[in-house]
Amino acid sequence: MEDGLQKPYSSAGTNSEEITTDFPAGNAPFSKDPFLASTKWGNQTSVTTFILLGFGGLSHLHIFLFLLFLVIYVMTVTGNILILLLVVANQHLHTPMYFFLGNLSCLETCYTSTILPRMLASLLTGDRTISVSGCIAQFNVFSSLAAVECFLLAVMSYDRYFAICKPLHYASQMNGRFCLQLASGSWVSGFLASTVTTSLLSQFTFCGPNEIDHFFCDFTPLIKLSCSDTSVMELVTFILSCVFTVVGFFFILISYACIMSTILQIPSTTGRQKAFSTCSAHLIVVTIFYGTLIVVYLLPDTAALKSLNKMLSILYTVLTPMVNPIIYSLRNKEVRKALRKTFRKTGLLRKE
Repeated sequence: MEDGLQKPYSSAGTNSEEITTDFPAGNAPFSKDPFLASTKWGNQTSVTTFILLGFGGLSHLHIFLFLLFLVIYVMTVTGNILILLLVVANQHLHTPMYFFLGNLSCLETCYTSTILPRMLASLLTGDRTISVSGCIAQFNVFSSLAAVECFLLAVMSYDRYFAICKPLHYASQMNGRFCLQLASGSWVSGFLASTVTTSLLSQFTFCGPNEIDHFFCDFTPLIKLSCSDTSVMELVTFILSCVFTVVGFFFILISYACIMSTILQIPSTTGRQKAFSTCSAHLIVVTIFYGTLIVVYLLPDTAALKSLNKMLSILYTVLTPMVNPIIYSLRNKEVRKALRKTFRKTGLLRKE
């Protein structure tokens, strides 16, 4: 009888730890296996290692994918660190807008480094295993930074709203202390929200199978492997996702609607076109980021969306961290001027 209970949850070639627990009738733990759930006495096999399937179906493209994601990672880290250093070193960039951009660049560097190095190592070596504790840690850091970015992008839109729509009150409203409170509030709220979900996740038992059909430890693929009751976790995550994505996205849309309304009153056609170009670029990146998050975390997990979600995850974990420095900073005249000045000082660019 014991062998029959353990076999469905054993994983050949992976590390697992068998934990045998007796439960009185009526107090058996929740299980996705109907046979185990209906028994009076049951054994559980708790896996200690997960396998991230990643792009396993594209094994013939692993070298190409490795080189592609390596280039993207180097570009992302280089671009964001460059923006961060420029904001810190250049006195002309010590303004609220660039203060928030510096926070965003720091966040994007950490954000992409949480996922891509592990994925690159997997593509190069073929080792797709990750410990349960390592998987939960990756989910904790990733979800924290994603939540921080949701709030930080909303804060940045609020800053632009005041700068364009209420310029006379901008200097007094967006002072150094208030900017620091907004930035620190974004970081603290993001990590607090993730701590709640991670504390719930760390109490789960994972009984197998131990294969995660994703390239990183994301929420939906992870809880599918749990044999614990995940209903509370799913409800809490849904509520937090609504607060951070839907509310934040609508706040940004309202802010940019007000900005667009103000821009339309600019008498200069050239000025209007330039402002529209900047705002539309911002909105495209924001829509991609929030839109993919909403589809992945708020829509029902159907078979049709299963394969699509993995591709959408690439957009908010890989694409947006790479293009944000270009869209928000490198297209800006002041940043390009500071960059040229820095290059001249270091001898990388000849003086005019």
